[in-house]
Amino acid sequence: MESFISPGLVLSLVFVVIGIFIIAKGLVIVRQSEVMVIERLGSFNRVLESGVNIIIPFIERPRPITMIRYVRMGEDYHPVTSDEIRIDRRETVMDFPGQPVVTTDNVTVKINGALYYQIIDPRRAVYEVANMSQAVEVLAKTTLRSVVGKMELDKLFESRSEVNNAIQAEMEEPASKWGVKLTRVEVQDISMPEEVEEAMRLQMAAERKRRATVTEAEGEKSAAIAMAQGQRESAILNAQGDKESAILRAQGEQESIRLVLSAMGDSEDNKQTVIGYLLGQSYIKALPTMAKDGERVFVPYESSALLGSMGMFRELAGSPDDAVRQSLRRDGLRGGLVGSAADA
Repeated sequence: MESFISPGLVLSLVFVVIGIFIIAKGLVIVRQSEVMVIERLGSFNRVLESGVNIIIPFIERPRPITMIRYVRMGEDYHPVTSDEIRIDRRETVMDFPGQPVVTTDNVTVKINGALYYQIIDPRRAVYEVANMSQAVEVLAKTTLRSVVGKMELDKLFESRSEVNNAIQAEMEEPASKWGVKLTRVEVQDISMPEEVEEAMRLQMAAERKRRATVTEAEGEKSAAIAMAQGQRESAILNAQGDKESAILRAQGEQESIRLVLSAMGDSEDNKQTVIGYLLGQSYIKALPTMAKDGERVFVPYESSALLGSMGMFRELAGSPDDAVRQSLRRDGLRGGLVGSAADA
């Protein structure tokens, strides 16, 4: 018995196969943090979010986006271009190779940078620019040259954060038109010519030597100031001591005179006698100082009167009053010295 397949069954199988193919082609699973831009008959239709999505085969198709990534091979970086239908919305880093940049002081440096960006509008990233990643890279390089070209070499090393912020600020507006958000820009390495590095090393050595010299000079200055302050305080204390000693000595002499006058009486003649004694005593004390300046001492005529007054005072002071004797001893007057002066 001959077996045959009916045309209806064959047609059903064909439709089943076509249905399975359509379902397989139209069923799209989008992973988390990814999106797909769908075109219908060549025009933008919608953006597929994460999850299970269905498209119409042969009528709807995803629009790919061109991405450039650098792969390190040895010591150099080589760009790798790929067309991707799934657009990653996570933060992406672009580590572009070193770029030669000329500073304001005409020094050529090679700067290697890293750019962190995120696609926030997939439609703009696909339709507003032909090659989004290449456009961002070229924009970063040109902005880097523009910002660094306004700075000197020393300023460049001191303010990397300012360079990063300036590059990011200048790139934000054009990048936003492409649906890209710049999160961070980092200047990684700065390479200089060997002669420039040698000059900088010499400059740093000279700067350290200068700082050491300044520090040593400041130390010597502080020591000199401290020594001067110590000498000044010592002089002040010595002067205060001399002042107090002179005051006490004057008070003692005043008390001695007061005791002598009280013992001799307060008459005018006694006062003149005491005054003559004091003048004679001062003259005798000054004689050693006068003798230091030469081998001979010339005694003036008036000195005999002073010495006579001292002899007279000795006779008047011969009373047995103990207070007067103590006053005379305290003033350093010896009976023999007064007597010899009076005889002279």
